[in-house]
Amino acid sequence: EKSGNKLPCIYSQPLRDLYAALDIWGILNFVLRFLCGIIAYNFNMLTKSKFRPAWWLPSAHAQTLWASKVHPAPWPQTRRERIETPDGDFLDLDWSAGESCGPLVVLFHGLTGSIKSPYIRSIMASLGDAGIRSVLMHFRGCSGEPNRTAGSYHSGHISDIEFVINEVSRRNPDDTIMAAGYSLGGNALLKYLARRPGNPLNFAVSVCPPLLVAEGARRMNSGFSKLYQWMLIKDMKAAMRRKDQRYPELKRGKLNYEDVTNFIEFDDQITAPLHGYDSGQDYYDRASTLADLPHIETPTHIIFTGNDPFFSQQCVPADDNCMSAHVTFELVERAGHVAFIGGNIPLLGHDWLRDRVTKLILRQVSQ
Repeated sequence: EKSGNKLPCIYSQPLRDLYAALDIWGILNFVLRFLCGIIAYNFNMLTKSKFRPAWWLPSAHAQTLWASKVHPAPWPQTRRERIETPDGDFLDLDWSAGESCGPLVVLFHGLTGSIKSPYIRSIMASLGDAGIRSVLMHFRGCSGEPNRTAGSYHSGHISDIEFVINEVSRRNPDDTIMAAGYSLGGNALLKYLARRPGNPLNFAVSVCPPLLVAEGARRMNSGFSKLYQWMLIKDMKAAMRRKDQRYPELKRGKLNYEDVTNFIEFDDQITAPLHGYDSGQDYYDRASTLADLPHIETPTHIIFTGNDPFFSQQCVPADDNCMSAHVTFELVERAGHVAFIGGNIPLLGHDWLRDRVTKLILRQVSQ
């Protein structure tokens, strides 16, 4: 009898035994899962950084203090421009020297920061050496002169960021526009990205942003971090005194900021009423950006450290589902706050953060 296309029985049983032994479907399933794992790894948005801190700066506080008070930073040549805001105030911009066209990075500093901040000077110089233009937007009252309106800036303040980015984009319609924000400026930049999905930016970097602002306030009011809180509040009080002397007609004396001793008090008694929030907690809830990460459509790279003395681990997204596919979260285990000092030779630290941000910018430009 003809068997058609069927295998002769002398071969069929051995082949069935071979198939069973190889478990071909199991092997295929393993291969598919392996390939999916490779794809998931390559496209994983929550990544672990390769940064290694200098062995002689092992702690968060050593990193933070060295980077902000000791590590040398260049003084790039800049040109200042003052622009008037729609509400009658002003913003001071510091432009890097050099080319008048080409890729441009808009920079946003942290709390009480300015062109004097080492991390700002370092990144402006590094970008300039790489042929990339940059401009620093001073938040209101941070350029050395009190601003004119009662309020100033905070972690969720995006109107000035939007105004400057739109103005820069209008002036440079054919150039690639990017942005980088640090600490408070990094958080405000993320808030802007989430609230303005059609923005002109091609790429953004956010360094050590307080994604949960309330956690930052609580963290700064504990342990050695109280030192940073004391220094920052001292500078903020001094700025408020200068402003009240310059513009007594603003009548801000009722704020009674001289008695404030920590950020929780400051935000509840000063930040909130000056900027239209019901309370300090209302400000924390609305200014935080952890819940905004899924709504960001601009390619964005966040650099965060697990031992930041300004924030806590609660600011780290739980997994990729907490972010949009456009956001990459680079987590560094030990680097302090806006520090990231590497190097093996004592007293000769390497500014990894400067090089990392520059590399990310150059990678985007080359695409």
